Amino acid sequence: MNSLSLSPNLEVWFFIAQKPLFLLEAANGQTANVINGKSIARAIRAEIANEICRMKETIVKSPGLAIVLVGGRRDSRTFIRVKLKACEEVGITTYVEEFPEECTEDEVLRVVSRLNNNPSVNGIIVQLPLPQHVDEERIVNFVSPEKDVDGFHPLNMGNLAMKGREPLFIPCAPKGCIELLLRSGVEIMGKRAVVVGRSKIVGLPTSLLLQRHHATVSTVHSFTKNPEQITSEADIVIADVGIPNLIRGSWLKPGAVVVDMGTNQVQDPGVDQGFCITGDVCYEEAIKVVSAITPVPGGAGPVTIAMLLSNTLDSAKRAFEFI
Repeated sequence: MNSLSLSPNLEVWFFIAQKPLFLLEAANGQTANVINGKSIARAIRAEIANEICRMKETIVKSPGLAIVLVGGRRDSRTFIRVKLKACEEVGITTYVEEFPEECTEDEVLRVVSRLNNNPSVNGIIVQLPLPQHVDEERIVNFVSPEKDVDGFHPLNMGNLAMKGREPLFIPCAPKGCIELLLRSGVEIMGKRAVVVGRSKIVGLPTSLLLQRHHATVSTVHSFTKNPEQITSEADIVIADVGIPNLIRGSWLKPGAVVVDMGTNQVQDPGVDQGFCITGDVCYEEAIKVVSAITPVPGGAGPVTIAMLLSNTLDSAKRAFEFI
């Protein structure tokens, strides 16, 4: 199996990942507990649906989520379909604003401004990535912090980083990562955690969130020396680099807990679609070493979507002053 694509700025990671494959047996001969993200997400969605039902019965209102899509990327449309279906299941009203690939930045800003001022819209997400001619940072920053259910606005990210302050929203993937750990009974306080990757969407906010839960956190990135040694000392490993099977069994401490946030398309002629989805962690090796691990797919992804629903509900509660 060969990777379909490789980000140029991750070439250092690519060379690290090319180590020979080998298998490790856990000390007790047992394989890890597989953390079922689908099951956890189902429970969270049920809680959200019940709360929205109570909101409708009490104040005759429901949360509204607007999605801004620019261009026709197939993966973006797939992600949006999943989000729309999840919203429908729990009772969140959705609005989709679509733009052609060649639209102007100002056109997108005008629609975001309208959504900012629409009281029926409690959350706004801009589906990323945007076309190269559109300033992604400018568009995301234009979303009202009070409706930034993705948690990417500098005000929300800044408050997440500052002790004593609370962001209005925590980014969905990091929030889902912590939810997976907590609902699986994993103790975070006082544990050594390593986050592999430092993206502004997952890696960086996950590091900040783990610190809020009183873990001792290290970040491993493409310029880190001896990444295997650092990662092998961690009680909790969070992977977010976008390179399939980067983290091998030798990188992991026996009994560690692994949350794999990677989602990579890897060529596989043996399946109908021609590719399979795999994570950043070599699952076959890791499951023989660690105590618990999330699979890909079916691990972090469903819980990330559930956190988007949760953030939208929280926004509506604030807007409607609903307790």
